[in-house]
Amino acid sequence: MALRTRRNRVMGLVQFFREVVELEWEDGPGRILIDARDAPRCNEHVPRYIPDPELDVVMEAVSRIACPFRRAALLLARWSGARRNEIARLSLDCLDMYPDGKTPRLRIPAGKTYRERMIPVHAEAAEPLRELISTRKLETDRPLLDEFTGELVRYVFSMKGRRLSTMYLFTNPLQLVCEEVGLVDGKGIGTINAHRFRHTLGTQLANSGATIQTIMKLLGHQSPAMAMVYAHISDPEVLRDYQAVLAPGAVLAGPGAERIRTGSLSVEAVDWLKTNFFKTELELGHCLRLPEEGPCQCDLYLTCACFVTTPAYAGRLRDRRETELLLAEDAQERGWPREVERHCAIADRISGLLAQFEEETVALDQRPATAITE
Repeated sequence: MALRTRRNRVMGLVQFFREVVELEWEDGPGRILIDARDAPRCNEHVPRYIPDPELDVVMEAVSRIACPFRRAALLLARWSGARRNEIARLSLDCLDMYPDGKTPRLRIPAGKTYRERMIPVHAEAAEPLRELISTRKLETDRPLLDEFTGELVRYVFSMKGRRLSTMYLFTNPLQLVCEEVGLVDGKGIGTINAHRFRHTLGTQLANSGATIQTIMKLLGHQSPAMAMVYAHISDPEVLRDYQAVLAPGAVLAGPGAERIRTGSLSVEAVDWLKTNFFKTELELGHCLRLPEEGPCQCDLYLTCACFVTTPAYAGRLRDRRETELLLAEDAQERGWPREVERHCAIADRISGLLAQFEEETVALDQRPATAITE
């Protein structure tokens, strides 16, 4: 059985045993034998947005589609972020304008979330939709019963008294478009589907700094957690830190820097670091230790072979050096020579890291740390 099927079966048993205990059945167990922790966990997938080069050629091919129904449906999928079934159920009165009189406004029907929503839509999608609505209003087809609302509706995407399927509107034309532009896998199946347009819009909104509330409103999410996925994959801090360390030509310091410059890290190691980069950050830099290399020792005298840092941490490094110098002076006054040696060693090591950035080291007395012991 599929993962979700197994989960549904287990959750049914969980509910059954919970009710057996609550009802105190005579022959039933006195405790819950199976709980939610016994259900298999479902994978959390990252949205698959369409890269700009692929998106450009796909949309150019979409604009050449002869069928007005298919062309309008795909443009709406691109610019509205609506689900396929929501687009297929649009009514003839779904399009109007915002009070400014310039921005088209689309009314998405109640669907998966059982809630209507009004969203702005790009003119590139609004214009073909408006033309299609004008054509459909001239026809005399009867309204159809909507399965979600129970109301009689005249649909935009309807022909000869029947609603057009999502297969006709999205799947089939996108397969032809992918074949035309060469975006197919080894089996000849197109790599672009209609739902990826939705992921693309969410990612673009997050990259442009849109709030979580805006993403939720446009995509019809019920919880902030769903919209936060787009914010996570577009996190500029993660990208900036990654580029500072693993991008070609990055300014680096520390023993681990040599491993990057010489290319001694294997492809598998680099892939692991890319995936887990945000987990490797320390106070003053990053750890390039791989899981099979044992416990991390980067913060021990900052001399571990896996330690690497960038100019972004220069402020922290200077602050840490001053702290170590103060601790060394305090240890000197207390007569703790080993502690003096330890703090001086860390301060000198930080000075060396700053020197690799060609940074001016600011010390309390402009003396090397080892001078404290003299």
